[in-house]
Amino acid sequence: MSTLSAVVLLFGYHTSTSGPAATAQTPVGASLSTTSSATTSGGSNGGASGGTGDSGGTGSDPSGSSGGSASTSSTVTGDVAQTRWGPVQVQLTTDASGSITRVEVVRYPSGNHEDEQINSYALPVLVRETLDAQSADIDMVSGATVTSEGYLQSLQSALDQVGA
Repeated sequence: MSTLSAVVLLFGYHTSTSGPAATAQTPVGASLSTTSSATTSGGSNGGASGGTGDSGGTGSDPSGSSGGSASTSSTVTGDVAQTRWGPVQVQLTTDASGSITRVEVVRYPSGNHEDEQINSYALPVLVRETLDAQSADIDMVSGATVTSEGYLQSLQSALDQVGA
């Protein structure tokens, strides 16, 4: 009986290697973002603010984006990196000193359950590493190589715009 169950599970498993499915072609409503804990303006709200978009993304989004300080921060959006499974695009916010204070993944593959599952784990790791390293010199996430490569390409494009 256990062999039959294993065979049913094996044949019922759909991998994303069968080719690219439909992917997000517009900015995803539930984007992944977080901010650096080193920010000095406004309170840091650590509450999760996920959305209900197809991407299933979660993240931490401070409500201070409409803050009352005269903003010397700069927000840039990197080029769209076209990957095998879909587009990846990163948006950065930097403070006056050029430190990265926020990273948001505005586009990423979400055409199937596997993409959603992989990216719900991989993208927060990539964002956290970017904030820690303050550069594109970060490790890729095992199991999410294609998305990691697209993330790094778009991240570097955004950093080039900032002049970092």
